[in-house]
Amino acid sequence: MNSDNPDQPALLGGAPVRPQGPPIWPTDIPGVAEAVIGAVEDGSWGKYHGPHVAKFSKQLSDYQQREHAVLTCSGTAAIELALRGLKVGAGDEVILAAYDFKGNYQDVLIVGATPVLVDVDPLSGNLDPTLLSAAISDATKAIIVSHLHGGMVPMREVMEFARAHNMSVIEDACQMPGARIEGGWAGSWGDVGVFSFGGSKTLTAGRGGALVTDRSDIVQRITLYNQRGNLAYPLSELQAAALIPQLEYLDTANAARAANVEALCQLLEDIPGLVPLQNTVVDCEPGYYKLGFWYEPEEFDGLSRERFSQAMRAEGIALDPGFEALHKIHSARRYRAVGDLQTANAAHECMLTLHHPVLLGTTKDIEEIAQAVLKVKTHVSALKTHE
Repeated sequence: MNSDNPDQPALLGGAPVRPQGPPIWPTDIPGVAEAVIGAVEDGSWGKYHGPHVAKFSKQLSDYQQREHAVLTCSGTAAIELALRGLKVGAGDEVILAAYDFKGNYQDVLIVGATPVLVDVDPLSGNLDPTLLSAAISDATKAIIVSHLHGGMVPMREVMEFARAHNMSVIEDACQMPGARIEGGWAGSWGDVGVFSFGGSKTLTAGRGGALVTDRSDIVQRITLYNQRGNLAYPLSELQAAALIPQLEYLDTANAARAANVEALCQLLEDIPGLVPLQNTVVDCEPGYYKLGFWYEPEEFDGLSRERFSQAMRAEGIALDPGFEALHKIHSARRYRAVGDLQTANAAHECMLTLHHPVLLGTTKDIEEIAQAVLKVKTHVSALKTHE
């Protein structure tokens, strides 16, 4: 549909707020090009054993203040290895949020255990620790705790509960390298912390992941499982070379993203219907791989979340639906649910996430996000008519 009115939503033929679209990722991160070129020039990029994996492993363990870092081919592989390192297997149960990345759920099944799904906090959209006591059974072996979309789980409360009930904790910080919570690094609270270096992540090597821990017994079991002539779940020398300067730059990038998130939330305060996730933990500095919002369709005249997302995408803003809730996409025979999972249902239907590259942009970039939201809201009737 074409329109002579430039103020019309781009989805209906108007001019988009950001005709260039969302920023590309990865972008020109300081030091990465030099590191990759150096690895090519000295031939280390294609070696089984070179200097970069060892250097990055030490760099990551020092940064996280943990004794060990094990580099892997993905964050999903790291979760699986963490479960195996904790001796989770057939007959065991693992608690996790009903709104979480599906790979975590699938990893629990892969090791032969049963996922136990609990609801999420209505403000943060992340696992609610007050519901853990209702989820435990004699078979409960571990808890997977994910920090998602700028929301953070109160880890001190989780760890006190786990220790009191002799359970292990895997802390999924794949979306939050460099985030802080209750005086510690995200990923450094659990028995094992897990990270992802996938192509869209704030630390990226295209693929890759890692786990960190203070427990040598976990590392030993992972090493025995992983060693099959060569490593079964490796991170390459070239990937490690690209990650080393990114970790050095991470704190600077995280601070820039946090400042832009604060500015954006202030701009959106006067536009009802798009509510940022709110942390109940006072002492935290979240990471923003995604910035999550509760979308309230009633404030947009009943416009569906999917239509709103399409309209924002057309304006050049990467604001997309969040995860599908685990109990909505998997057979009830494969998991045990605790309660009605009401808030996870709401997240399944109403969560929106803003992808992080724009959060390293200028004041103008941030203002364009709010401008696009207001534009869509102003023309919501037309968007509904042509839905």
